[in-house]
Amino acid sequence: MTGIVLFTDFGPSGPYIGQMESVLRLTAPNVPVINLLSNAPTADPRLSSYLLAALRHSFPVDSIFLAVVDPGVGGGDRRAVVLYADGQTFVGPDNGLLNTVAVQVQDAQWSEIIWKPEQCSMSFHGRDLFAPITAKLAVNAADNLLQPFDRNDLSTWPQDLAAVIYFDFYGNAMTGLRYHEGLAGKILHINGFALKQADTFGAVAEQQAFWYKNSSGLIEIAVNKGRSEQQLALKLGMPLSFQLFNGG
Repeated sequence: MTGIVLFTDFGPSGPYIGQMESVLRLTAPNVPVINLLSNAPTADPRLSSYLLAALRHSFPVDSIFLAVVDPGVGGGDRRAVVLYADGQTFVGPDNGLLNTVAVQVQDAQWSEIIWKPEQCSMSFHGRDLFAPITAKLAVNAADNLLQPFDRNDLSTWPQDLAAVIYFDFYGNAMTGLRYHEGLAGKILHINGFALKQADTFGAVAEQQAFWYKNSSGLIEIAVNKGRSEQQLALKLGMPLSFQLFNGG
């Protein structure tokens, strides 16, 4: 069965997730809703896009992602869009949030949401625009509400981002760089620190910083029994680079 997956920067408390879920249930009461993430990088669609692109792989191909990181909400300079990407569907603002998914998949098809709700808050398109369309898509009731369009403006959008994109509950720093074998055995440099690779936390001493391939396939920075964002003074968007052990 199709499922709806929520990805937002609304925060872990407050009424916003509940309000969107209520709208979803009105039209699609039998479709399961999963709140994947509500603390995506605040008001940062670019960083959030790399996180969304990595996390989507944990969900079936018929999943519908309701993604809202929308600092320009209510402005007239961005479209509301639907992205069909290798069988998955993404609903959200056309502000870069969905771009990384689009450039990483084999088949990306875009549509603009041309449907306009009777009432739409200028500050909460997640509830009044994106949630209703998501629910209609989930029950195959979105005919004539979307207009396909072609785009050729993503050729320079990087598939990977060598920077910190997210801090988890443990203080580990996820990056927007996918692991590949060419990075094995290299030193990661960030904020003046040089970190070796380890496969597990137990492979390094307590309070030692290291990098590893995380469960979503991204390069992640951690400290064994510590917090990397504190010990290494890391910040969102901070860049990183790699170097061979031998200095190459």
